[in-house]
Amino acid sequence: MIHFDNVNKRYPGGHEALINLSFHIPRGQMAFLTGHSGAGKSTLLKLIALIERPSRGNILLDGINLSQIKNSKIPYIRRNIGIIFQNHHLLYDRTVFDNVALPLIIAGYTHNEVGKRVRAALDQVGLLNKEKVAPITLSGGEQQRVGIARAIVHKPGLLLADEPTGNLDPELSREIMELFARFNQVGVTVLIASHDLDLIGQMQRPVISLKDGLLVHDDLAEMTSHG
Repeated sequence: MIHFDNVNKRYPGGHEALINLSFHIPRGQMAFLTGHSGAGKSTLLKLIALIERPSRGNILLDGINLSQIKNSKIPYIRRNIGIIFQNHHLLYDRTVFDNVALPLIIAGYTHNEVGKRVRAALDQVGLLNKEKVAPITLSGGEQQRVGIARAIVHKPGLLLADEPTGNLDPELSREIMELFARFNQVGVTVLIASHDLDLIGQMQRPVISLKDGLLVHDDLAEMTSHG
């Protein structure tokens, strides 16, 4: 599903965000990406989502080499990716329904299909009764759930989450992680960047750890070598 082969990312000014990074995440896996603030977690997710481009090396997503993708093809690749941020980037002048519907409207879905998919996504995150309200009236945990509904509304095969529980208390964080685990159970590949080691320990999933842009630990590689 996701294959990094000697990937480097250097920013203008010379900062090396990622250095010779190689790892493989199989389809249908749920894994965590950990490391200190500035270790390169967000950069790694941005490379997969084609928000950033690598300076060197190859990134394969479903066998497609992202390093060679033309800019015009990026929206096509992104159709299979759901992205969740710590700051949910909701539009506060629109209803919950309209926020979740946005990716479908951009992709040109019919009015009927938009309605069906948005309600199904809101149902999955437990917010079906909130579709007409403004996001500003929701709690932090509920706003994050709206962000998740928007990320899964087009039924992506891959979910990327960047510190999705960073602003939430432990109980809400656990609920959000359980939600990701449920999506994973139906075949969605999930990669979550988080520095909440207690929560990650509870989830008992493979962990990839970064330090200063270098890979320092990879459960998935160990699983492969022992399997």
